[in-house]
Amino acid sequence: MSEGAALHLKGRVLTGPDDVRDELWVLGGRVTFERPSGMREVTTVEGWVLPGLVDAHCHVGLDAHGPVDAETSEKQALTDRDAGTLLIRDAGSPSDTRWIDDRDDLPRIIRAGRHIARTKRYIRNYAHEIEPDDLVAYVAQEARRGDGWVKLVGDWIDRSTGDLSACWPPGAVEAAIAEAHRLGARVTAHCFAEETLAPLVEAGIDCIEHATGLTEDTIPLFAERGVAIVPTLVNIATFPRLADGGAAKFPKWADHMRRLHARRYDTVRAAYDAGVPIYAGTDAGGSLPHGLVADEVAELMKAGLPAEAALSATTWGAREWLGRPGLTEGAPADLVVYESDPRLDVRVLGAPRLVVLRGQASPHVVG
Repeated sequence: MSEGAALHLKGRVLTGPDDVRDELWVLGGRVTFERPSGMREVTTVEGWVLPGLVDAHCHVGLDAHGPVDAETSEKQALTDRDAGTLLIRDAGSPSDTRWIDDRDDLPRIIRAGRHIARTKRYIRNYAHEIEPDDLVAYVAQEARRGDGWVKLVGDWIDRSTGDLSACWPPGAVEAAIAEAHRLGARVTAHCFAEETLAPLVEAGIDCIEHATGLTEDTIPLFAERGVAIVPTLVNIATFPRLADGGAAKFPKWADHMRRLHARRYDTVRAAYDAGVPIYAGTDAGGSLPHGLVADEVAELMKAGLPAEAALSATTWGAREWLGRPGLTEGAPADLVVYESDPRLDVRVLGAPRLVVLRGQASPHVVG
């Protein structure tokens, strides 16, 4: 919008789970609920307004083979933006994407640095692959490079046993998490298996990605400690295909992956019922395309989360968890407009009418 112009959003503005306004204005790239005076130009758009969506597990700068170039990273970020995702927690990337911060037309990214994995215990070209003695040093390094997060690979297939197993001894991971916290960073970890979880929680971890191994024994521990999960259900849907591809060589692992997949919805619902914080993340950028946050919210509802909780997982709740504002007076105008009420049908999230980022309407998504 030009200087002296305002965008008037009218209809239903969902600023929080219990706060619905009739209108807001975008002025000078900021949100205001006070009608501006003396505007030479006012554009009015009607619809249902939400804070810009959050993908809390997304990889810009990464594909199935490792780091990608800036042009590919830009396409990934634009795909997310046009799907309404305006805030990304980049849960591990080997690419330097700091240049995105200088682009007003690309989503805001909260980085976790590069994955930290055990030697030969993760996807090739993705992570720093190290041994436990070096874990504290690498966590400190990535804590300084990131935006308040560090990403560990908590478990992966162990070829000696043919199944998933934990990557780090408890003492090493406890010292590493303590170092991250000392440096002001939170720690999350990729985890599929059951036995990986309790030691990480006891070590003070802040979040678990995927968390397919949650059970009736560990769910209360997560709830008690306030450890969040990002289930990435659109990624967990690929488990049967992965299992089929590895069954001949690792039949025990394949069977384990199929069992984790079969109970995925029950696992997430049990965690929600127990009060475990849950946020929406797609795991885009590895084998999955970008722009899937609406599909992930729909999956959370299929798991049994109420519509308000599933929406919160990608809007108000996720933004508060990540320390970023929503639709509050004076906040940056990052918002999405829809034709109908997403609380009644979350599939609406897949078809934004208007995307406004840093106060500017996206030229690619204008109804």
